[in-house]
Amino acid sequence: MAIEYSARVARIPVYPAASAYALPEDIALLASNESPDPPLPEVIEAVTRVLGGLNRYPDPTNAQLRGALSGRYGVPAARIAIGNGSCDVLLALGEALLEPGAELVYSWPSFSVYPHLEAASGATGIRVPLDDDHCHDLDAMLAQITVATRLVIVCNPNNPTSTAVSAARIADFVARVPRHVCVLVDEAYCEFSTLDDPDATLELLEQHTNLVLLRTFSKVYGLAGLRVGFALCGSSQVVTAVNQVRQPFFCSAAAQAAAIEALRHQDAVAERVERMVAARVDIDERLRNMGIEPAESQANFCWLGLPGHDGEDAEGVEKMVVEELGRHGVLVRAGSALGRDGWLRVTYGTPAQNDRFLAALGEALAG
Repeated sequence: MAIEYSARVARIPVYPAASAYALPEDIALLASNESPDPPLPEVIEAVTRVLGGLNRYPDPTNAQLRGALSGRYGVPAARIAIGNGSCDVLLALGEALLEPGAELVYSWPSFSVYPHLEAASGATGIRVPLDDDHCHDLDAMLAQITVATRLVIVCNPNNPTSTAVSAARIADFVARVPRHVCVLVDEAYCEFSTLDDPDATLELLEQHTNLVLLRTFSKVYGLAGLRVGFALCGSSQVVTAVNQVRQPFFCSAAAQAAAIEALRHQDAVAERVERMVAARVDIDERLRNMGIEPAESQANFCWLGLPGHDGEDAEGVEKMVVEELGRHGVLVRAGSALGRDGWLRVTYGTPAQNDRFLAALGEALAG
């Protein structure tokens, strides 16, 4: 007789991981929205300094990291939650808030982990289509909120479509959401947006105790391999709740040390963002010259519809192009794995990687 698993295991979708980890080093890894820049030397030194103490557990309160984040963002340390990547905080928040009979509202397509929340909890997930510009339709989302709604998520900038809504629209949205609903604004890519200052939403935390801003060190800080994220919360009760449902010691000593040091180098972060924005402008313009109109990106990746993406064979076209890019050593994410057939999500990489992608895409489309 086979082992019997709980019903929720069958409900939970498998995360569509990129197939990059066993490939040669000369592959252009443009599939996971990672930074092409390695960690700063000072960050590597900070990690090295803690290696001699790996026989001890890391600080379970993350006190130094929360203190450093408090100094950087002006949010009390008691209202900052740390996680093993921002997904850890996201999943813990879902577990703390959701249960059968509760409702979760989010746009689609958006971050592929959001469906996990409803599947794991038994809550009802309500997906609201993006508008014609691949952006969140905030009014449509508000219309779906009921007395049963526990959590509403706005991914801004949105993954996978790269689009963003302004801080002013976020402020208006949060003000209109009933106070019994937790509003999670997933800002994993906010540093790359030029619509507003990345800190523009921080003042909302003082006005709305039901607001959570979710951020990460995986993207702009280039620490994806260490997995450390954080949430800036309008209430310390959120921090208590997410910590209650997680295992202890969820953030390693190396991750905490790296994040603390990374926060000390905001000038380097600004330089990385500047290079990425320049690459974004260049790549998107060259795509348009190829007859491809990408979404209006405010992230470190682009979202583009392939020729025929609105036809019956959109998935077939997508598969052909992705396979051809792979033969040229370029790895991207297929839209079919992210909620929309016939599209690609492509991370902006180094200049050489970007050139390689565009050349391979041109050959794929010509073929």
